[in-house]
Amino acid sequence: MKEQDMSKVLSKAEVLIEALPYIQKFNRKYIVVKYGGSAMSNEELQKNVIKDVTLLKLVGFKPIIVHGGGKEISRWVEKTGKEAKFVNGLRVTDAETMEIAEMVLNKVNKSLVTMVQELGVKAVGISGKDGGLLTVDRKYPDGQDIGFVGDIKAVNPKVLFDLIEKDFLPIVAPIGLDDHFQTYNINADDAACAIAKAVGAEKLAFLTDIEGLYKDINDKASFISRITASQADALIEEGFIGGGMLPKLGNCTSAIKNGVNRVHILDGRIPHCLLLEIFTRNGIGTAIVQDGDLEKMEMGE
Repeated sequence: MKEQDMSKVLSKAEVLIEALPYIQKFNRKYIVVKYGGSAMSNEELQKNVIKDVTLLKLVGFKPIIVHGGGKEISRWVEKTGKEAKFVNGLRVTDAETMEIAEMVLNKVNKSLVTMVQELGVKAVGISGKDGGLLTVDRKYPDGQDIGFVGDIKAVNPKVLFDLIEKDFLPIVAPIGLDDHFQTYNINADDAACAIAKAVGAEKLAFLTDIEGLYKDINDKASFISRITASQADALIEEGFIGGGMLPKLGNCTSAIKNGVNRVHILDGRIPHCLLLEIFTRNGIGTAIVQDGDLEKMEMGE
């Protein structure tokens, strides 16, 4: 074998050896992946994300995908002549928009199921309506009625446990029911966070359209690769975090305080970002950890 070819082979072996302790540590642990944003609208990135999650399943993880579909929903809403409206990042959802959202999310859901099964892994697509997974009340951001938008009040993860026990990969669309069996749209970040808490996930990964968390979004040097939940709360209280990152980071710290070991904010536009964050020492996104865990991460634990 030529020296150049041998070098390539050895570099591949080194990657596998670096990943080994992480595979051992997280074997049989739950990981929830919230999938949305630009990574969903680009076919190549979409396939990369599905390959990543499928690999996690094959090496012993117990992954659960929770997906969005906001951009596709907006596209279909506009086709009907309606204008997409948002309040605090939440879609104003009347009865017609709710019908469109459920149609689109179910379409996206089955598309992801197909992609997973093409890779040889069994998958089942469900929504929060199935098995009473997600029960909601109507959400009133700042006291405003924005229609059929759900605020999760209870999670019954039994359907997820049953599917995973039977070796299926669950793929969840963020739709739920209230106590009167009315259908509601749910923010996918909220759904992923609630599900991660309910299953006691080791990790919760948000695939987003930014590199991670910045103390100052206009200063690339202020990028934060590792932060504790308390430090993240302090950034929120001090007014450093705004826009769409504010509710997302709130979900992250809430998950940590409710038993999720680590939360990752990753740029879903980077091919195989999930594998790079989980299986390499340095990672590429932002990890939010429990208080006191930063030193462990620096030591490679």
